[in-house]
Order: sequence, then structure tokens, then C-alpha cells
Amino acid sequence: MSILQLGLVVIGAFLVQAALSMMQMKHFSKEFVKLRRQGKVACGRKAGGFHAGAIVMFLLDDQGIIREGRKLEGVTCAARVRNLPGFEGKYIGSLKASDGPKGHKNLCKAIEDAALSYNKFVAGEEIEQPAAPLTKIGRSAKTLITGRV
Repeated sequence: MSILQLGLVVIGAFLVQAALSMMQMKHFSKEFVKLRRQGKVACGRKAGGFHAGAIVMFLLDDQGIIREGRKLEGVTCAARVRNLPGFEGKYIGSLKASDGPKGHKNLCKAIEDAALSYNKFVAGEEIEQPAAPLTKIGRSAKTLITGRV
């Protein structure tokens, strides 16, 4: 296989992955809008890297009681939004990682992140966005070069 053929295969794989990721984002957005039309929604997320990442969405009433839970969990772009049962009737502000299903570490962290985000929102605090991977790499490189944080 020549370098040109290898390059075309890599570009083709990248384009397929990009198309599948766009389809996943469209599906997630559609599910989020469905919940949002019914009321307030709290979201939590935990990136997975080489492990299954997770995003949770909780439909809330005016007192912060969970009416419905949904999750997006998986390693590939083939993951879809599914129901997350067992949280109906619970107050979101009191959720902890230990309340999540055993063996789903990132899902448990996403549940805890949703509770933290809700508590910050209620308190009027700013909800910080995590740094993008390239930003983290740039910060690490800067720290190595300059020796300062």
C-alpha cells in the first residue's frame, strides 16, 4: 500500500467518524430539547478519554425534584441517549457519585457533576466550563517550558 492510499484511508476514516459524531450530537440535541420543553433540565458530564464517557440529563420540577433521568454513555459515536431510571422523586442537589450504578465510574461522576452544577446555579454562582484537551496540552507545555503554573 502506497503512502497516497494510506493517506486516503486515514482521511476517509476521519470523515466517517466526523459524520457519525455529528449524527450523535444531533440525536443528543433532539433528546435535550424534548426534555427542555417539559421543564428545567440539569446536565452533568464526565469525559472518558479511552474509557466510556458519560452525560446525564435530569428533568426537574420547580423544587429540584427529578422527574426523569436520561444518559448518554459510551466510548464510540454509536452511543445513544437512554433512560436513567432510579432517580425519580429524588432531590438533585443531594445526589452523590455513590448514588449512581456500580461499575459505571464516569456515569457516577457525571451524576455528581449535575448535582454540583444545579447547586451552583441555585446559589447564583458561575458554572465553569472544563478546558478543551488542546488547551490542557498547551498549559502543560507552557508549564514545562517556563517552569511556572
